Amino acid sequence: MNKKLKNILKIIIFFSVGIGIFIWVSKDQDWEKTKIALLKADYTWIVISLILGLLSHLSRAIRWNILIKPLGFKPRTINSFFSVMIMYLSNMAIPRSGEVVRCGVMSKTEKIPFTKLLGTVFIERVIDFIMLFILLAIVLLSQMKVIINLFSNSEFESKIEGILSSVPFLVIFAGFFILIFVLLFVYRTKIKKLKIYKKIRHIFSQFAEGIKTILKMERKFEFIFHSVFIWGMYFLMIYIIFWSFDFTENLTVTAGLTVFVMSAFGMVFPSPGGIGSWHIAVIETLFVFGVSKSDGYVFALATHGSMTIMMIIVGVASIILLPIVNKEKKVSL
Repeated sequence: MNKKLKNILKIIIFFSVGIGIFIWVSKDQDWEKTKIALLKADYTWIVISLILGLLSHLSRAIRWNILIKPLGFKPRTINSFFSVMIMYLSNMAIPRSGEVVRCGVMSKTEKIPFTKLLGTVFIERVIDFIMLFILLAIVLLSQMKVIINLFSNSEFESKIEGILSSVPFLVIFAGFFILIFVLLFVYRTKIKKLKIYKKIRHIFSQFAEGIKTILKMERKFEFIFHSVFIWGMYFLMIYIIFWSFDFTENLTVTAGLTVFVMSAFGMVFPSPGGIGSWHIAVIETLFVFGVSKSDGYVFALATHGSMTIMMIIVGVASIILLPIVNKEKKVSL
C-alpha cells in the first residue's frame, strides 16, 4: 500500500470515528430549539474569542522562535505563525500529525534541520503538559467542596468510608506497594534490560534535557510569559463565550476553568479536531454546573464550530500565503 493511500485511509478512519461520536451526541437533540438558541446568541463574544485564539497562536509562534534561536537560526515570525496554523489544520485531518507537519514546513521554509525542530517541539509539549496539569490541580483543589457535596449523605459515601477505614483494606493496600517495591528491587537487573524500561528511561531523560534547555535559555522569562499567555488565552476563548448565551452567562470563572480543562482532555481523544469527544467533555461538565444537556450542546456546538471554522480559514490561508511571502526562497508546499 503506497503512502498516499495510507494517509487517505487514516483520514477516512479518523473522520469516521469523529463523525460517529458527534452523531451519537447529537441524536437526541431538539434541532428547532438548538436553532433558536444559536440565533439568539450574542456573536460579539464569539468574535472576541476567535481574536484571542489568534493571539494565542501568534504567541505560540514567537515562543517557538525563542526555542529555535539557541540552535543558531532566526526564523521569521510570519513563517513560524504559518507553520503553527498549518499544524492545526493537519491535526483536523489526522490527529497528532500536526507537530511533524509544522516541523516539515519550517524546515523547508527556513532551511533548519528537521530533527532539531522536532527537539524544540518536544520541549514545547513538556511545557504544555505541565501547564495543563497545573490547571487541573487548580480545578481539583477549587472544586473539592463541590465533589464532597455531590457524595455527602449518600450510601456511596458510607460504603467508601467503611472500606477505607477497615483494617484489612489498609493491610492489603500497604502490602501491595511493599510487594511491588520488593519485586522491583529483586529483579532490578533484569528489568533494566527490558526494552520498555529503556524506552521509559529515554523518555524521562528527554524530559530532563528539555527542562535543562529551558533553564539555560537566554530569554527564559519571555518564554515563561508566552507559555502562561498561550494557556490564558485558551481559557478566555471558552470563558468569554459563556457571555454569548443566557444559560451560561452567570457561570463563575471557576466553572469556566473546569470546562476548559475538561475540554482540553476531550481533545486528547484520537478524533480529528476533537469532533465529538470535545463536545461530550464540555456538555457533561456544564451539566454538573446546572446547565441542561441540550443547552450544553448548543454551547459546545457554537464554541467548537467557530474555532474549527477559524482554524480552517487561517490554515488554508497560511498554505496559500506561505509560498507568496517566501517567493524569493522559491518555497512550494
